[in-house]
Amino acid sequence: MSATRLLVLGVVRMSGRAHGYQVRRELLSWRADKWGNVQPGSIYHALKKMTAEGLLEHVEDAEASAGPDRVAYRLTEDGETEFLMLLTDALSSQEATGYSLSAAVTLMPTLPRAQVLSLLRQQLAHREAQLTSTHYALEHAVDLGKPPHVAELYRLWSAHAEADVTWMKGLIARVEAGEYVMAGEGEPAFGEPVK
Repeated sequence: MSATRLLVLGVVRMSGRAHGYQVRRELLSWRADKWGNVQPGSIYHALKKMTAEGLLEHVEDAEASAGPDRVAYRLTEDGETEFLMLLTDALSSQEATGYSLSAAVTLMPTLPRAQVLSLLRQQLAHREAQLTSTHYALEHAVDLGKPPHVAELYRLWSAHAEADVTWMKGLIARVEAGEYVMAGEGEPAFGEPVK
Protein backbone atom coordinates (compact mmCIF):
# COMPACT_ATOMS: atom_id res chain seq x y z
CA MET A 1 0.00 0.00 0.00
CA SER A 2 1.24 3.46 -0.82
CA ALA A 3 1.52 5.88 2.07
CA THR A 4 1.52 8.69 -0.50
CA ARG A 5 -1.85 7.60 -1.86
CA LEU A 6 -3.42 7.46 1.61
CA LEU A 7 -1.93 10.79 2.70
CA VAL A 8 -2.92 12.63 -0.50
CA LEU A 9 -6.50 11.38 -0.21
CA GLY A 10 -6.50 12.31 3.47
CA VAL A 11 -5.32 15.88 2.88
CA VAL A 12 -7.77 16.49 0.03
CA ARG A 13 -10.53 14.99 2.17
CA MET A 14 -9.80 17.15 5.21
CA SER A 15 -9.47 20.28 3.06
CA GLY A 16 -12.69 19.71 1.18
CA ARG A 17 -10.87 20.83 -1.95
CA ALA A 18 -7.20 21.41 -2.49
CA HIS A 19 -4.66 22.37 -5.15
CA GLY A 20 -1.63 20.18 -5.66
CA TYR A 21 0.55 22.84 -4.09
CA GLN A 22 -1.67 22.94 -0.99
CA VAL A 23 -1.46 19.16 -0.63
CA ARG A 24 2.32 19.28 -1.05
CA ARG A 25 2.72 22.13 1.44
CA GLU A 26 0.54 20.39 4.04
CA LEU A 27 2.37 17.07 3.76
CA LEU A 28 5.77 18.74 3.89
CA SER A 29 4.67 20.67 6.99
CA TRP A 30 3.99 17.25 8.57
CA ARG A 31 7.47 16.15 7.40
CA ALA A 32 5.81 13.25 5.60
CA ASP A 33 8.75 13.22 3.20
CA LYS A 34 10.81 11.83 6.12
CA TRP A 35 8.48 9.40 7.92
CA GLY A 36 6.16 8.54 5.02
CA ASN A 37 8.62 8.52 2.12
CA VAL A 38 6.38 11.04 0.34
CA GLN A 39 8.32 12.78 -2.41
CA PRO A 40 6.96 16.11 -3.72
CA GLY A 41 6.79 14.81 -7.31
CA SER A 42 4.86 11.74 -6.20
CA ILE A 43 2.12 13.97 -4.78
CA TYR A 44 1.35 15.47 -8.20
CA HIS A 45 1.57 12.05 -9.83
CA ALA A 46 -0.87 10.65 -7.23
CA LEU A 47 -3.33 13.50 -7.81
CA LYS A 48 -3.26 12.93 -11.57
CA LYS A 49 -3.52 9.14 -11.30
CA MET A 50 -6.34 9.19 -8.76
CA THR A 51 -8.25 11.70 -10.89
CA ALA A 52 -7.93 9.32 -13.85
CA GLU A 53 -9.17 6.50 -11.59
CA GLY A 54 -12.24 8.54 -10.57
CA LEU A 55 -11.18 8.88 -6.92
CA LEU A 56 -10.69 12.63 -7.24
CA GLU A 57 -12.39 15.17 -9.43
CA HIS A 58 -11.46 18.63 -10.65
CA VAL A 59 -13.58 21.38 -9.15
CA GLU A 60 -14.13 24.98 -10.07
CA ASP A 61 -11.87 27.34 -8.21
CA ALA A 62 -13.23 30.76 -7.36
CA GLU A 63 -9.71 31.93 -6.49
CA ALA A 64 -8.22 31.00 -9.88
CA SER A 65 -8.75 34.53 -11.21
CA ALA A 66 -6.48 35.88 -8.46
CA GLY A 67 -3.44 34.07 -9.81
CA PRO A 68 -2.22 31.41 -12.18
CA ASP A 69 -4.62 28.67 -13.19
CA ARG A 70 -4.57 25.94 -10.60
CA VAL A 71 -6.45 22.72 -10.61
CA ALA A 72 -8.39 22.08 -7.41
CA TYR A 73 -9.39 18.55 -6.41
CA ARG A 74 -11.97 16.98 -4.16
CA LEU A 75 -12.80 13.40 -3.28
CA THR A 76 -15.49 11.56 -5.16
CA GLU A 77 -17.66 8.96 -3.46
CA ASP A 78 -15.24 6.30 -4.75
CA GLY A 79 -12.37 8.38 -3.35
CA GLU A 80 -13.98 8.37 0.10
CA THR A 81 -14.38 4.59 -0.12
CA GLU A 82 -10.74 4.19 -1.20
CA PHE A 83 -9.53 6.46 1.61
CA LEU A 84 -11.39 4.46 4.26
CA MET A 85 -10.25 1.14 2.78
CA LEU A 86 -6.59 2.21 2.68
CA LEU A 87 -6.77 3.62 6.19
CA THR A 88 -8.39 0.57 7.77
CA ASP A 89 -6.03 -1.76 5.89
CA ALA A 90 -2.94 0.17 6.99
CA LEU A 91 -4.08 0.14 10.63
CA SER A 92 -4.81 -3.60 10.70
CA SER A 93 -2.91 -5.49 8.01
CA GLN A 94 0.20 -7.51 8.71
CA GLU A 95 1.53 -6.23 5.37
CA ALA A 96 1.42 -2.63 6.62
CA THR A 97 4.85 -1.07 6.21
CA GLY A 98 6.36 1.49 8.54
CA TYR A 99 5.41 4.15 5.98
CA SER A 100 1.79 3.10 5.59
CA LEU A 101 1.30 2.53 9.33
CA SER A 102 2.75 5.99 10.05
CA ALA A 103 0.32 7.50 7.54
CA ALA A 104 -2.57 5.58 9.07
CA VAL A 105 -1.72 6.63 12.63
CA THR A 106 -1.62 10.24 11.42
CA LEU A 107 -5.13 9.90 9.97
CA MET A 108 -6.67 7.50 12.53
CA PRO A 109 -8.74 10.25 14.21
CA THR A 110 -10.94 10.28 11.09
CA LEU A 111 -12.42 6.97 12.30
CA PRO A 112 -14.58 6.26 15.36
CA ARG A 113 -12.66 5.23 18.50
CA ALA A 114 -14.16 1.70 18.69
CA GLN A 115 -13.17 1.00 15.09
CA VAL A 116 -9.63 2.30 15.63
CA LEU A 117 -9.24 0.08 18.71
CA SER A 118 -10.45 -2.98 16.82
CA LEU A 119 -8.04 -2.32 13.95
CA LEU A 120 -5.10 -1.64 16.28
CA ARG A 121 -5.77 -4.87 18.17
CA GLN A 122 -5.56 -6.75 14.86
CA GLN A 123 -2.26 -5.00 14.13
CA LEU A 124 -0.99 -5.91 17.61
CA ALA A 125 -1.80 -9.59 17.01
CA HIS A 126 0.25 -9.49 13.79
CA ARG A 127 3.15 -7.77 15.58
CA GLU A 128 3.08 -10.31 18.43
CA ALA A 129 3.11 -13.19 15.94
CA GLN A 130 6.10 -11.59 14.21
CA LEU A 131 7.87 -11.29 17.57
CA THR A 132 7.24 -14.97 18.33
CA SER A 133 8.56 -15.91 14.89
CA THR A 134 11.75 -13.87 15.28
CA HIS A 135 12.37 -15.31 18.75
CA TYR A 136 11.99 -18.83 17.35
CA ALA A 137 14.36 -18.06 14.46
CA LEU A 138 16.91 -16.61 16.88
CA GLU A 139 16.78 -19.64 19.17
CA HIS A 140 17.03 -22.10 16.27
CA ALA A 141 19.26 -20.29 13.75
CA VAL A 142 22.03 -22.89 13.92
CA ASP A 143 19.52 -25.77 13.93
CA LEU A 144 18.00 -24.31 10.76
CA GLY A 145 21.37 -24.59 9.03
CA LYS A 146 22.22 -20.89 9.18
CA PRO A 147 25.76 -19.65 9.80
CA PRO A 148 26.15 -18.39 13.40
CA HIS A 149 26.50 -14.72 12.41
CA VAL A 150 23.05 -14.77 10.82
CA ALA A 151 21.69 -14.77 14.37
CA GLU A 152 22.53 -11.05 14.42
CA LEU A 153 19.83 -10.44 11.83
CA TYR A 154 17.34 -12.28 14.01
CA ARG A 155 18.46 -10.20 17.02
CA LEU A 156 17.91 -7.01 15.02
CA TRP A 157 14.48 -8.14 13.81
CA SER A 158 13.58 -9.25 17.31
CA ALA A 159 14.53 -5.86 18.76
CA HIS A 160 12.37 -4.11 16.15
CA ALA A 161 9.46 -6.47 16.79
CA GLU A 162 9.71 -5.97 20.57
CA ALA A 163 9.69 -2.18 20.11
CA ASP A 164 6.68 -2.42 17.76
CA VAL A 165 4.71 -4.52 20.25
CA THR A 166 5.54 -2.22 23.17
CA TRP A 167 4.57 0.88 21.20
CA MET A 168 1.35 -0.69 19.85
CA LYS A 169 0.24 -1.73 23.36
CA GLY A 170 0.88 1.81 24.57
CA LEU A 171 -1.06 3.33 21.67
CA ILE A 172 -4.01 1.03 22.32
CA ALA A 173 -3.96 1.97 26.03
CA ARG A 174 -3.89 5.69 25.20
CA VAL A 175 -6.78 5.39 22.73
CA GLU A 176 -8.76 3.28 25.24
CA ALA A 177 -8.13 5.95 27.90
CA GLY A 178 -9.78 8.57 25.68
CA GLU A 179 -6.71 10.35 24.40
CA TYR A 180 -7.11 12.08 21.04
CA VAL A 181 -10.37 13.32 19.59
CA MET A 182 -11.84 10.74 17.21
CA ALA A 183 -14.58 10.99 14.60
CA GLY A 184 -18.06 11.46 15.98
CA GLU A 185 -17.02 12.65 19.42
CA GLY A 186 -18.49 16.13 19.20
CA GLU A 187 -15.36 18.14 18.60
CA PRO A 188 -13.91 18.22 15.10
CA ALA A 189 -11.31 15.44 14.87
CA PHE A 190 -8.04 15.89 13.01
CA GLY A 191 -8.51 15.04 9.36
CA GLU A 192 -12.30 15.27 9.28
CA PRO A 193 -13.67 16.80 6.10
CA VAL A 194 -14.41 20.50 5.92
CA LYS A 195 -18.17 21.00 5.90
